[in-house]
Amino acid sequence: MQNPDQARARFSKRLTQNEVDKCLLLFHITAVAGMFTFDKDRLFCLDAVGRSGKAWTLLASFQTNEAWGSVFSISCPEFVREYALRANDEVIFVRQALDDNDKAPRMKFKIEVRRKIRLFGQDIWGEVMV
Repeated sequence: MQNPDQARARFSKRLTQNEVDKCLLLFHITAVAGMFTFDKDRLFCLDAVGRSGKAWTLLASFQTNEAWGSVFSISCPEFVREYALRANDEVIFVRQALDDNDKAPRMKFKIEVRRKIRLFGQDIWGEVMV
């Protein structure tokens, strides 16, 4: 069982086909509440490191969407292409502790991608490796 601090240190979602096509991940504001300061229409960088150690700088923002209300969006076309993301893949962002040398005001995350595969008649979730 996670304590409240651990719960706020990560956010995840299963991707829709629309998100994959547009290379734009959309999270409801409640998924990232307490992690970021809501500042509508301001772009900022989100630093993430993949399983292979490759670093990504993703473009993020808060927006208001008629269908969802307030959303947190992450633009990541290169990431979507390199991982060959598909609908129903799960993307997980885990907040990382900053090093003493980090002076930038942005947060760092570890990013994981999991995909469901069918093996011997059973669904198994495995991590996508690049």
